[in-house]
Amino acid sequence: MASESIHVEALVIGAGPGGYVAGIRLGQLKIKAMVVEKDQPGGICLNVGCIPSKALINASKIYDKMKHGADYGLLADNVRVDMKKMQTWKGEVVSKLTSGVKQLLKTNNCDYRTGTARIVGPRTVELDDGKTKTTVTADHIVLATGSRPIEIPGFKFDGKRVVDSTGALAFDQVPQRLVVIGGGYIGIEIGTLYAKLGAQVTVVEALPGILSGTDPELGQLVARKLKKLGVTVLTGAKAKSWAEKGDKAVLTVEVGDKGETSTIDADKIMVAVGRRPNSEGLGLETVGVKVDRGFVPVDRQLRTNVAGIYAIGDLAGQPMLAHKASHEAEVVAEVIAGHKAAMDVRCIPAVIFSDPEIATAGVTADEAEKAGRKVKIGKFPFAALGRAIANADTDGFVKVVIDAASHEVLGIHVVGNGASDVIAEAALAIEMGALADDLSLTIHAHPTLPEAIMEAAKASLGEAIHIVNR
Repeated sequence: MASESIHVEALVIGAGPGGYVAGIRLGQLKIKAMVVEKDQPGGICLNVGCIPSKALINASKIYDKMKHGADYGLLADNVRVDMKKMQTWKGEVVSKLTSGVKQLLKTNNCDYRTGTARIVGPRTVELDDGKTKTTVTADHIVLATGSRPIEIPGFKFDGKRVVDSTGALAFDQVPQRLVVIGGGYIGIEIGTLYAKLGAQVTVVEALPGILSGTDPELGQLVARKLKKLGVTVLTGAKAKSWAEKGDKAVLTVEVGDKGETSTIDADKIMVAVGRRPNSEGLGLETVGVKVDRGFVPVDRQLRTNVAGIYAIGDLAGQPMLAHKASHEAEVVAEVIAGHKAAMDVRCIPAVIFSDPEIATAGVTADEAEKAGRKVKIGKFPFAALGRAIANADTDGFVKVVIDAASHEVLGIHVVGNGASDVIAEAALAIEMGALADDLSLTIHAHPTLPEAIMEAAKASLGEAIHIVNR
């Protein structure tokens, strides 16, 4: 095997939404940088996560709307799903974005290499692409290796019957019966899309409710829609094992505190119980990088306990969100370039692409009260919102949480389709320390969904126009 040696100022391991953004920003700051990725650029997000899942979710929404178009005068006969063609289209979406990442790195003078990277000594990494072993010395090393799905005992991913989210997004036909183990955001998103495409979906969740960690009031609307779609949700249930029987899989589930079991027939089983950071195999122990339950602890400048080594994204801890990784990437690039920078954010918005969508920024009322704040809450329902009514999509509301004395906006929580777009205003308001008065007095275009934020802010002040103030 051939060998070579290279020196760069900064080496980024991983080209996901953290790694490739770090490479681009380092290039903009005139830092000689290299990004190394063992798979495709874009990481989980662009290739098998955020982007492909939203492509299929959007397609399923269109299909569902077409089936019910008669309600508002659109008649479509014999509407059907061509899953193979849908997968081809999804692949084209992914390909367009990943090729764009390579071009952006190149344009910003950041070297991009494919291969497996491992730290072999202080500021030294060995890169193996299968043909050449390259020794890379770097003044700074940024770890951006992301995360992977968690396997549970008895449900090893085989790519046939038992799959992770990646496998579920690659089905070439809609499974007749799909069992989803895990009622978190990934399980609910993918379970919903296949239910809309015609699958009989069962969700098995060990906790008392789905979407744990989300304001229960928001989750209730999603649970109601799942029921309307014919999805069976088993809470307080644990998947114990499965067996192949003829042309189907039979899943054994333990339900309740008494250990009673029941069985569920399935064509496919998707396990979506969470993700674990990719910290193994990097050689972190070689230089003494601290690891805590798989995560790499960092300070506000994304520095690990070892000088010259940084960690960003899922590897650096919760929340495991692509946009958090991208922001950390820009911060770490600034730090490496010698600028004054730190992770100094008031909120990181989160979105669940369920039906209806859920989007949150800031704290809930309960969290604020536990922190000693007296709060006021303003709510505005989509059922009173002109644009939502015109969209024939009125499930949902906006909830604004403010400090009772100062009127500072502490949290904004949205449930309703379009929430993923509306939440940007909420994040900006909280980041800038806005008051409810600021949101209330800002003229919002009509008819639009963001008007609901203005109206909810008015409601928190007792000044709502289009609903009765309480």
